[in-house]
Amino acid sequence: MNIKDITAKERSTTTELLVIFIKLVVYATLVYFNINQPEIYAKVPIIGKVAYSLLIVTGASFSISVVRLIIIYWYVRKNNLKANIKDNFILGINRIVSVLNTVFLIIAIMVFMGIDPIKFLTSITIVAAAIALIFKEYVTNMINGLIIMFSDRLSLGDHIKVLDQEGKILDITLINIIIQNEDNDMVLIPNSVIFTSLIVNQSKQNIKKLTVEFELDVHLNQTPASLEAYLESVIKPYEDYTMKDGFSVKTLEIRKDYTKFKVQVLLNYHDRAKEKEIRRKLNTAVLELRSGV
Repeated sequence: MNIKDITAKERSTTTELLVIFIKLVVYATLVYFNINQPEIYAKVPIIGKVAYSLLIVTGASFSISVVRLIIIYWYVRKNNLKANIKDNFILGINRIVSVLNTVFLIIAIMVFMGIDPIKFLTSITIVAAAIALIFKEYVTNMINGLIIMFSDRLSLGDHIKVLDQEGKILDITLINIIIQNEDNDMVLIPNSVIFTSLIVNQSKQNIKKLTVEFELDVHLNQTPASLEAYLESVIKPYEDYTMKDGFSVKTLEIRKDYTKFKVQVLLNYHDRAKEKEIRRKLNTAVLELRSGV
């Protein structure tokens, strides 16, 4: 699945209703044959087992789909959202639906194999505890993923910075968050890392920041004021794109042989191409300073 596939995902109410109707027809057919069992069920018992297993799967899937559609319809109407919006809350509901469908599929397989699901669960309590311990990291990621989906701290489309990674959130799964960085690469960040790291969400601030950090030899005699004047003149052609009085140079660290600076530019809006141009201009200017050009 590429980046375009992820960003193009949208809900289609018509398709959902059609799928629900098909599930209803299949479920009703299976219920009818379960009540009025045909002779082939007696002649070939395995067909009856398959039909009953499918009855469990389709019945559960139909019920879950109806509840999901009602919840999403209520949420969309309450928040006056577009019908095809892809929202964190909707994403969370979809993930829960996937988990429930998987659970009922496993139950149906157990029934087909002649295993009582309740007795099976009660008999493997110790084993289940061991499995939970082994897959603790995955369980933690899943819980963290659901918390992210149902919160408004991080949303699809937000521009965030986590550790040394920065980019736009494309998707949130039960295991990780997928972001698109400045090189158009897809970066997968585990949900546990999201919960234990410092995150900068520039979209929630309604301000887009561009920062460049660099070091200069102390013998170049550059001060923050002189650097600010010089570098601001370098990006003057982009003044319509940058915020007024939104350019600054800060001193991060002073050492014996070098001084570390940080340039910060506040931008009016997010434009990846323009940001690359500005960053390239600043980096080129810094290299010229270092070489004494």
